[in-house]
Parts: sequence; structure tokens; C-alpha cells
Amino acid sequence: MKHTITKKTLSMLVALSLSASFLTAGCGLASNKPASKTETKPAVSTQEQQTKKAEASMSAARNTPIVQAAKKVGPAVVGITNKALVRDYFNRTQLVEQGSGSGVIYSKDGLIATNNHVVAGAQEIVVSLPDGKTYNGKVLGTDPNTDLAVVKIDADEELPVAEFGDSDSLMVGEPAIAIGNPLGMEFRGSVTAGVISALNRSLDMGERRFRLIQTDAAINPGNSGGALVNADGQVIGINSAKIAASGVEGIGFAIPINEAKPILKELAEKGRVVRPYLGVSLLDQTLAQRLGFDLDLRGGLFVVKMFQDGPAYRGGIRPNDIIVKFNGAKVDSVAALRDALGKCQVGQQVPVTILRGDEEVNKIVTLTEIPQQNSQQ
Repeated sequence: MKHTITKKTLSMLVALSLSASFLTAGCGLASNKPASKTETKPAVSTQEQQTKKAEASMSAARNTPIVQAAKKVGPAVVGITNKALVRDYFNRTQLVEQGSGSGVIYSKDGLIATNNHVVAGAQEIVVSLPDGKTYNGKVLGTDPNTDLAVVKIDADEELPVAEFGDSDSLMVGEPAIAIGNPLGMEFRGSVTAGVISALNRSLDMGERRFRLIQTDAAINPGNSGGALVNADGQVIGINSAKIAASGVEGIGFAIPINEAKPILKELAEKGRVVRPYLGVSLLDQTLAQRLGFDLDLRGGLFVVKMFQDGPAYRGGIRPNDIIVKFNGAKVDSVAALRDALGKCQVGQQVPVTILRGDEEVNKIVTLTEIPQQNSQQ
């Protein structure tokens, strides 16, 4: 028996279909209203808003001195990109990036402390703030002897400034926080933490000797010029170097801020540091043995060479003399004499005791300013 669809049945099906369509459309319209309200809501919170929200909900256990120090000093730690002119394969001159490091803003007028080796040889300096803004920087002065430099930027905004602490009050074992840009700007604002491992470490680099703070807070390439900070959020050192050797970990160094402050001031004002010199080449017992010389220096320094018209020459010191005292203190190494000389001023008259043959002779040497690009004693 065949089933046929009557007109009545067909009409009912059409009516049901229209009703279902209307109801479905009504649900769609109803659901669109809340959607339009969602679109008018404010945009997703900015990073700053998210940070403030996180700080508000942070427990006391999480809000450690390290967190507070990073929050206080981090905005004043900048990236420094060193660009220099090089020639390409076709002998064309190009300005290329030759390295990057870190710096610390320490003055509202845009003065930045960094390392000399970060800006050495630069034709152009680019300073990158933590918020991503960049400014062209000007090198006001450099000091290879302490590996310090001052860069200035002219910013169109109020700059965050780091607070300098007192590096003379440091205690071995207290927290140390390093802030900088390891391995370039990709990792800018990195924070590592450790302790003050030792104080007054002497590190010889070439002809220069540095007195540094030792820390196990990670200091990597790119951290140079960044801040070493105490638990109070004060800068107590300018990160400078690390020992990179197989099997050696956790040995980094920073220039004590108390030693850096007068140098930074002089660099900002004069562009260089005025230092006295003697004008002699010296040999101590350790170096003599290393070179294979069998000499009895009687606890002093052998004068190998004089620099014509230098302070020592004018003071009556001659080659083959042995310097045993400088400014009243015994000197048995070149490093000891360099340290004693560093405490003197240009124009100061200094007593120097020498051995000439078997005779002890006292001389008075008037110290003068070290000539530019001169690394003599």
C-alpha cells in the first residue's frame, strides 16, 4: 500500500519548519547581544598592569629583597650597542655592530656608567632603555686603567636613576644581584643572584691591576657595565669581568662603586682621569725569575729604563738603581709601587729611597701627569 502525503500533512510540515527557523534565528540574535558588549570591553591588560596585579597578590615570602632590588634598579639598567666602521669585500665603508654591553643610569640628565671595553673603538653608540626606546649616546670619557666610561643621552622623558651604595661597607656572604643584558639585547634586563664571595680581589690584566669585588652571581658577556646590587637595591659595583676557563664557574668581578664614583665624576667633567707617573720601566724579583735572570734585587725594584725628562729622571734616579721605598713605604713588586703611586696626586713631591751599588740614597721626585696613551709607571 502506497503512502501518500496529503496537503494537510504537507502544510503542517512547512509550518513546523518555519517555526524552527524562527526560533533558531531568535537564539542567534539573542546570543549576539552579549557578544557586542564583550567587544566594547577594554583591551587586554598591558605588561605594566599585569605586573602591578602580580605585585598586589604577591605573598611576603615571594616578595624577597632580590625581587625588590630588581624592581628598584632594573629600570635604570640599559643596553649599549657599539657600532664601528668596517670595510666590506668591495672595500666599501659600512657601519656595523661590533658588540654590546650594559650601562647604569646614575643621573637625571642622562649620564650612564659603563665599561671602557664596551664603548672602545665606537663610531656610534646606541642606548636601549628597558621599555624598548633607543637613543644615540655620546661617550664623554673613558679610562682604560679602571675599565670605566661615561656615556650621555639626551632623552625626551624623565629617566629612572639608580642609587649608589657604599661598597666599603660590604660583607662577605651578603646577597649580590647582577642586572644586565647577557648575550645581547635579546636577554635584556636579566637578573642573577648570588653572594659577595670576596672583597679587594686584585686582578692583573696586561699592565693594569684592578681591585674588584668577587661574586658568584652569574656575569656573562653582555653583562659588562651593568649593575651589581645589594639587598637594599643600591648599586655597589659595576660588573666588569668573569673568569672564563674550563671547569671554572661562579667567579665574576665588579668594580667597587666607591672607587668608581670619583672616576665617573672626572670622566663626565673632563673626559679623562688625571694621574701621576714616574717615567721608569721596572723589574721585580718575580718577573726577573720568570725571565730567567739571576738577580739579587734586595727586596726592591730594578730600574731597567728611564724615560727622558720624566719625573724620576729629573729627580735624580738612573738606570740600574734599585727602588726600595716609595713615599715612605717599602715596595717589593711593581704592583705595590703602582698602588702607592695611585694614591698620590699630580704635583706632589714624593720621597724615594734607592740603592745605588751598596749605598742607600734618598731622592725627592715631583710627580707629573701621565702623558696621553702612556702606560709607564
